[in-house]
Formats: sequence, C-alpha cells, structure tokens
Amino acid sequence: MSDENPGGDGGNDGDPEGLTHVDEGDVQMVDVGDKPDTARRAVARGTIHLRAATVDAVRADEVGKGDVLATARVGAVQAVKHTWETVPMCHHIPITNVETTFDVGDGRVDLEVAVETTGKTGCEMEALEGVTTGLNVVWDMVKAVEKDDDGEYPATRIDDVRVVEKTKRPLE
Repeated sequence: MSDENPGGDGGNDGDPEGLTHVDEGDVQMVDVGDKPDTARRAVARGTIHLRAATVDAVRADEVGKGDVLATARVGAVQAVKHTWETVPMCHHIPITNVETTFDVGDGRVDLEVAVETTGKTGCEMEALEGVTTGLNVVWDMVKAVEKDDDGEYPATRIDDVRVVEKTKRPLE
C-alpha cells in the first residue's frame, strides 16, 4: 500500500503551513508514539557522472584504492544505519533490510538503495542517505583517475537523487 502523502509522514501535502518539525520558528522532532507499527519500504536512486576512462577502470576493478562498488556498498549500508545521527530530526529506526544495486553505464554509475523497517515512521531519509553516501564513496574511490591535468573534476557530478518508491502496509 502506497503512502497517500508523497511529501512525507507529516501529512501536509506540500503545504508549508503544515510543516511537522517547525513550531513558531523552533524545531521539534515529530512525536510518532501514538502511530501504529507498520512494515515500510523506501527506495532511492541517484547517479554519478564520470569520464569514460574512469568508468572503464571501475568495470575492470583497476582503481588503485580497491573495489569501488564493494566499498560504496559498505558505505551506503553504513549511512543507512547512521542516518539518525546526521539528520537532526530523523528518528532512530530499526532497519530490517538494506539492498544496494549498481548499474555501471556509459559515463555514469547509478545506485539504487532500498531500505525496509518495521515501525512508526518511514525510511525514505535512510534510503536517500544511503544513495548520497554511496555515490560520495564512488567519487572518493575514483578521485585519482577522475581528475584532469589541473586537478579538477570537470566531468564529475552527482545528480538525480530522489525517492522512487515509498510504501507501507499493516503488520499481519
């Protein structure tokens, strides 16, 4: 069952007057104590654009720092588990599953992170944190081969980070 409110758990349907974390200029964590536990899943995706030679090195596992995708996978999972420590109003939730999927294409690496939890609040922030950190790890791993002669990264960028799925269902 898909959440009725794609904007988040607050139910404000994009109305800034209904922001759930703001109270007259102050910020507060949302009280989810009275909400029922539900099974939840969120999937986020993003892309890092790289030079063709860098993508070839990633595919051939010829990057000096080591296996780029394996390291990025570990980074993504770690980020999911620690989201509550870096996003100030994010609840610490029990993560029941994390799946990471890489697609190495022409001049890019796509990462999809799926997160599952059973609890009172969603896990889309965890999925987003997994994607952004995983892609940052890719960038860190390929810096030496990605830089141009001036030490710059003219072809490198991370973009299109978004939540592509958010579902919840009652516990059986």
